[in-house]
Amino acid sequence: MKTILIPTEDHASMQAVLEAARLIARRFGSYMEGFAVYPGAADFVAVDPVSSLTIASMQEGDEEIERLTQGLFEAFMQAHGVPRVQAVTGAPQGPAAYSYGWVRPSAHGDAFIGSHGRLFDLIVMGRPGRAPQDPRMPPLEAALFESGRPVLIAPAAAPQVIGANVLVAWNGSTEQTRTTAFAMPLLREAREVTVLSVEGGMTPGPTGEEVAHYLLMNGVAATAVTAAPGTRTTGETILDHAKTHGCDLLVKGAYTQSRLRQMVFGGATRHILASATLPVLMAH
Repeated sequence: MKTILIPTEDHASMQAVLEAARLIARRFGSYMEGFAVYPGAADFVAVDPVSSLTIASMQEGDEEIERLTQGLFEAFMQAHGVPRVQAVTGAPQGPAAYSYGWVRPSAHGDAFIGSHGRLFDLIVMGRPGRAPQDPRMPPLEAALFESGRPVLIAPAAAPQVIGANVLVAWNGSTEQTRTTAFAMPLLREAREVTVLSVEGGMTPGPTGEEVAHYLLMNGVAATAVTAAPGTRTTGETILDHAKTHGCDLLVKGAYTQSRLRQMVFGGATRHILASATLPVLMAH
């Protein structure tokens, strides 16, 4: 996890996002890159095709977003003593080191996260919410579905530790397999790793015990646990286990069911995105 992308917006969880990224970067000696993100023009048109917003006024707004978010990002890094990359292009020259950069010439729409994120080992974002001050869902969806990279989703409160006590929410799926593989650098350094399977929440695939054995073969001493949900949903059972056992990171594959099905019927991903109070590593 030597390169970390931080799409930057002025929302209530941004300080927690930056701190989560910094904790990972400090551990792995990573380069962190920020850039300003905002809803694209197409998003406004889709909502209000006869909007009074002019192209000029939108461009002025984008420039203001750029100034605001760059100032927020750089102030955080400077306050925590993170070295700034000094290079002609702004990007690191040679192997990554614990540092930061802001190299994009202007703010970009949500879709840019998906393409630019392919150049990074990890994308760090905030947990979406319904309130105006919360992080938005479209940037997270762009990262999950278009980048092919893992996304670390920070809760509203800045974490103090990430990856000492890790819960792998195993359900047998391809999405969870991919996410677990992405998490391997963190799992190898964890003090405690638990592979949790929830009765009734599994898809056809390897058992939790088999995954724990696989992790052991890769140098990760994991323990397999099966939980009976009772009257709880799978998502509730996962978060309850994480809270009860003091976990500081949840590794969870995103959207084993389709997004539409989860919107209609609910699902573990949807519940975790709405309710998690610990950092969550997700990939699709």
